[in-house]
Amino acid sequence: MTTTIASRLQAVHDRIATVAQSFGRQPGEITLLAASKTNPAERLREAYQAGQKIFGENYLQEALGKMQYLTDLPIEWHFIGPIQSNKTRRISENFSWVHSVDRTKIADRLSKDRPESLPPLQICLQVNVSGEASKSGVAPEELASLASHAMRLPRLKLRGLMAVPELTTATALQRSQFHMLWELFDRLKRDGYELDTLSMGMSEDMDIAISEGATMVRVGTAIFGPRRYLIPEEIAALAAKRAQEL
Repeated sequence: MTTTIASRLQAVHDRIATVAQSFGRQPGEITLLAASKTNPAERLREAYQAGQKIFGENYLQEALGKMQYLTDLPIEWHFIGPIQSNKTRRISENFSWVHSVDRTKIADRLSKDRPESLPPLQICLQVNVSGEASKSGVAPEELASLASHAMRLPRLKLRGLMAVPELTTATALQRSQFHMLWELFDRLKRDGYELDTLSMGMSEDMDIAISEGATMVRVGTAIFGPRRYLIPEEIAALAAKRAQEL
């Protein structure tokens, strides 16, 4: 498994480099975030040993179990899933980044809950570029107001934008939605926001995302293989095993 994950990681890095260079970009401009939801902590450890240091998790309880098991590794943890109001305290206490801030209430709570002992929480604002009712994210026309609000909060650092475009095989539609996010990002920068992160693109569509300006891609399946969802008992067992080892 170590060799498999290591080889997959290398293949993803090679793919990023090839696509970036074909569009006149430097591979170093693009950060690889390993989207590790549903993968056991042992697989994250293998990826870390293969050189991956940044991991993104969608589900708080699952992530906390892995964090406890992997406390010996200086992983940079990113929260990339939808945020419930009652989860903001644990998220703000345990993650370095949050990509999915989509309303002022969540921004306010994350700022209030961020411990003074930690650096400001790095955040991206999630934009609903597809207009799907089932998708999280601020509407494009409301982004400027949310960005202005988030920038004034004391325990947050606004870094950029994130989106999860519509899942489709229509390349032109994918490209248009990624380009929309880039245009919103560029507009905020021209308005004076000091942004550096455009978080978009996953295993299936990261090539198009990179061509449209992505600076961070969130890749799961291409690194870890098909997902197998953990059940709560497995997560608890992993945490207990790690506690015994410490």
